[in-house]
Amino acid sequence: MSEYVLSCCSTCDLTREYLESRDIHYIYFNYYLNDLPCKDDFGQTNAPADLYAKMLDGADVKTSQVSVGEYMESWRPILEAGKDILHPCLALGISGTYQSACTARDQLAAEFPNRKIIVIESTTASGGYGLLMDKLADLRDEGMSLGDLAAWTETHKLEIHTWFIQTDLTFLIRGGRISKAAGFLGGLLNICPLMCVEADGSLGVKEKIRTKRKAFKRQVDKMGELAKDGYGYDERVVITHTECLADAKAVADMVKSRFHKIKSGEVLISDVGATIGCHLGPGGVVLNFWGKARAPKLEL
Repeated sequence: MSEYVLSCCSTCDLTREYLESRDIHYIYFNYYLNDLPCKDDFGQTNAPADLYAKMLDGADVKTSQVSVGEYMESWRPILEAGKDILHPCLALGISGTYQSACTARDQLAAEFPNRKIIVIESTTASGGYGLLMDKLADLRDEGMSLGDLAAWTETHKLEIHTWFIQTDLTFLIRGGRISKAAGFLGGLLNICPLMCVEADGSLGVKEKIRTKRKAFKRQVDKMGELAKDGYGYDERVVITHTECLADAKAVADMVKSRFHKIKSGEVLISDVGATIGCHLGPGGVVLNFWGKARAPKLEL
């Protein structure tokens, strides 16, 4: 049994059952729904369909990162059990939770001078974050040490690609990522933006594509351009979605038909959690895979 614990936040957007099956510890993010505090707890508090229905009905939704105290409370029992911790965080370009985790690490170091907590800024989010955690669990199970696994993470984290399509522009407009005028025109023309997580962890709008079907094809095209070994890619793929399972399955089918070395069980589909979903709204499909290292502000 490993002498350290892999830890992440619920924003990795894998299912609770999957994380537990991989022996990955998790900490809930937070959000407020009409000023009511809620946990991003894999849809237990608010199922995705209910959350998005409330948002579309005008509910006020605000996200809140994990606090220093919540990290400390979650990690303390692990340290008391004599184990160390490796915790990759949600991308700094999306959330400030990395600073909270580092502060919690430093405070716990005074209590547990013989234990190690390594906090890493993952530069990724949602299923990309989940893809990273899944790979780290593989390497841990193969016997990689804590120090070597931390070094591996720093070396390879930029090789995770997260490309997503949004078919409903409502909340991108509300969040200011798309202007009202552009959003109105986009709605009339049935435009779906193709976006990615940049190397600094921020979100970038890369292309604007007419019709959902063409957008999904272009999303999979990008995987062919950027994936490790191109169309010879044979590693795991994670597809997350915001209450559009049929669209996620359509993208998964495209991936399986064009990347023949990927085994069926290696394409995982799960819901985008409340933290990311509050900003995207319904109608988003996120494709995550391993590929060439992301360059700063990748130009296409």
